[in-house]
Amino acid sequence: MDLLLPGIGLLFWTLLTFGLVFFILKKFAWGIIIKSLNERESGITDALASAEKVKAEMAQLKNENEALMAQAREERSQMLKEAKETKDKLISDAKEQAKAEAAKIINDAQAAIQTQKMAALTDVKNQIGNMVIEISEKVIRKQLENKTEQEKYIQQMAGELHQFGK
Repeated sequence: MDLLLPGIGLLFWTLLTFGLVFFILKKFAWGIIIKSLNERESGITDALASAEKVKAEMAQLKNENEALMAQAREERSQMLKEAKETKDKLISDAKEQAKAEAAKIINDAQAAIQTQKMAALTDVKNQIGNMVIEISEKVIRKQLENKTEQEKYIQQMAGELHQFGK
């Protein structure tokens, strides 16, 4: 039973030691501990505020990104429209140029018909028809490629027509 009941001396020294430790902790440690806890609390508060600010900025950036994407889509659509118009214009120009070249060759051939035999006339007409068909076929094959290659190809074909007409 003595083990369960503490003695007065033990109780006195325990209280005295507790009071001394309490006083030392209060005097030297609690200020630092409280200061550290307050700093940590303010750090956490600042981190939460920064996180909210970053979240708001991310939402704003997302909205700006969506606006930029919409603008890019609009520009792409406009560019595709312009490319199609350019393609159609190039095709019609190529057709007109081919018609003009064909008309020139036909006029040259008609001038030569008066001085040549009937067989030469038939041969020239056949060659002109074949060339017009080949040029038209080649232009139509190339119509979906980029603009610079198409213009280069048209120039090449026109050069071949000029060489043949001489």
